[in-house]
Amino acid sequence: MRLRSSLSMLGALCLGLLSAGCGEGMEPVEPALEVPAEDLATQEAAAVSTSGVTSHFRQWLSANGYDSYNLVRADITGGSYGGKASSTDTVVNQPVIFIHGNSDKAIGTGTAGQSGWNASIEYFQSQGYKTSELYATTWGPADVSMSAYQYHSKTYVMKVRKLIEAVKAYTGAAKVDIIAHSMGVTLARKAILGGYATDSLEGGQYYIGPPLTSSVDTFVGIAGANRGLTSCYQTAGSTPTCGATNGLYPGYWNGLGVSGLSSYLANLGSSSKYEGAYRYSIFSTADEVIGYGVVVYYEYTSRIPGQTGEKVYSGYPYGHFNSKDLTASVQHSMVKSHVVP
Repeated sequence: MRLRSSLSMLGALCLGLLSAGCGEGMEPVEPALEVPAEDLATQEAAAVSTSGVTSHFRQWLSANGYDSYNLVRADITGGSYGGKASSTDTVVNQPVIFIHGNSDKAIGTGTAGQSGWNASIEYFQSQGYKTSELYATTWGPADVSMSAYQYHSKTYVMKVRKLIEAVKAYTGAAKVDIIAHSMGVTLARKAILGGYATDSLEGGQYYIGPPLTSSVDTFVGIAGANRGLTSCYQTAGSTPTCGATNGLYPGYWNGLGVSGLSSYLANLGSSSKYEGAYRYSIFSTADEVIGYGVVVYYEYTSRIPGQTGEKVYSGYPYGHFNSKDLTASVQHSMVKSHVVP
């Protein structure tokens, strides 16, 4: 049994994505099963490496000016993943970059709400991918108690952007694939879109760079909040997560359409089909974190504008985390074959 069953942590998550109105309008979610201690030990043994990126990739990052972005995240266990074993290691499969969600991290270590990308990496490896073809870093604090304070900051956007650029340059690949979850979806979309952004807490306006559309083959967004969160309806600015500038504030319904959508989300929605050559979404209408059937003003918030296709689940055990942890084969089919199974 691998680290594929995410534990439903509604109490902790109420501090984050659903910081206000947590539980209202949610569909019932069955409680997670308690895992015996001996099974937890087996899970830990089966999990992918938590030691971080390989020394070869670490040295390459340092030699090529990436130290200031802290993509290694050696400060936390499971902070990063990927890299060649040595200079003779070849990259055959198109590299896949995984971007986690709010308060999660690259590789899970058994902490509730932090399953990381263990299940996906394990599955991709079973399909012939190597560590040199799979990459992830932790963009946030990896602290569930801090989840309400996370927003699309300059630091986070640029960390995701630089990871994409670094992996492409390091592997020599013509294109990469990107699989993102939750807030990682909206962070990755902006990192790819590029252009200008503003973060008043980090110096004001900044330039991300030109669009990376031509560098991305397949983009998969899992359980994202592309149109905001209904839990933020009345709480714009009450927490950074629900911020009206760089948060997930969905705006308000003016009778004809939506007004006041957060500036960040409005920018992401101002154009479409820029995330890559193929664009897919995976989500569940029984998402226990987003709630409300993942509908925001008559639209599925997890749907990506201009997407190529989608995989939608409607009940247990597929929820916010399991739409990531239990869909590795679907993710693989999307990036490898451009097919929705």
